[in-house]
Amino acid sequence: MKKIILGRTNQKVSIISLGAWSHGKQNTSGGSNIGWSNQTDQDSKNALLKSYSLGMNHWDTADVYGEGHSEKIIGSTWNEISRKEIFLATKVGWDKGAHKNWYDPNYMKLKMEQSLKNLKTEYVDLLYLHHCNFGKNDEYLDGAIEQISRFKDEGKTRFIGLSDWSAKRIMKFINYVDPDVVQPLYNVNDIEYELSGLKNYVKINDLGVCFFSPIKHGILTGKYDTIPDFPKGDFRKTVKEFKNIDFIKKMKINRKKIEAKFPHIKNEAIMHALIGAILYDNPTGCALLGQRNEDQAVSAGKLGKEMSREDAIWVLSLYRG
Repeated sequence: MKKIILGRTNQKVSIISLGAWSHGKQNTSGGSNIGWSNQTDQDSKNALLKSYSLGMNHWDTADVYGEGHSEKIIGSTWNEISRKEIFLATKVGWDKGAHKNWYDPNYMKLKMEQSLKNLKTEYVDLLYLHHCNFGKNDEYLDGAIEQISRFKDEGKTRFIGLSDWSAKRIMKFINYVDPDVVQPLYNVNDIEYELSGLKNYVKINDLGVCFFSPIKHGILTGKYDTIPDFPKGDFRKTVKEFKNIDFIKKMKINRKKIEAKFPHIKNEAIMHALIGAILYDNPTGCALLGQRNEDQAVSAGKLGKEMSREDAIWVLSLYRG
């Protein structure tokens, strides 16, 4: 598995990394579907162990994935894997608790302590502010920055990250937070990372960048024939593309074109294309795939090979034309 230097952290992490959102299993929060259905703890643990054996040394989770369940699954692996072998990331800020705002400093402290307990570790390598909602007038920004900086001073995290579904919102706050790593939504279909100026900012300032949803929860792979009916508690119920049959049909067509373009990459052509196209021009970037079981970990372990500029542009043209 190819390793990249995660920007100014100077840490070597696998270019294909493991996102453990699905390991929190099916759940809701505040009436919203935020989990993943049909996930077992054994599949989650198998995915972690197999990913590690194939060189994927960067694992990403969050305090709210299954209300800490994803973190606990990761924490259960240290009898079989050395904690020091894993570049471990989690997040804080998506759980308000009893507070009116997302980033109450005292609650952040409580959640951080719980995360460390769940993960069975004294520190994480990277702690993200999970989103950029700092209040109606950004009145909670200073408190959030002070608290996450305190975590770093206390040795509870080595590096600080900033995440959001919107690259524009990350750009709004990036100079204030001064993160070591950013985690934006980015794939061949969602390109705000490029249009917002965040891509250029990352390069100029030597930041690490971890792309989430690089295959858009699986729909970009063209594996769906009809509109799927996900159960309550599954986040994919909220993704508009899963309700758009024309989009689903286009993904099927694109898959066939990609398989014809890369016939030498047996069984993994579509994943090679989707991942390679977003990584080819992002040297400090890695893709967070949601390996849900051992088979998906094996498939992910075959990815990460460099793609030429010409091939990347061809792939992107299929989705942006």
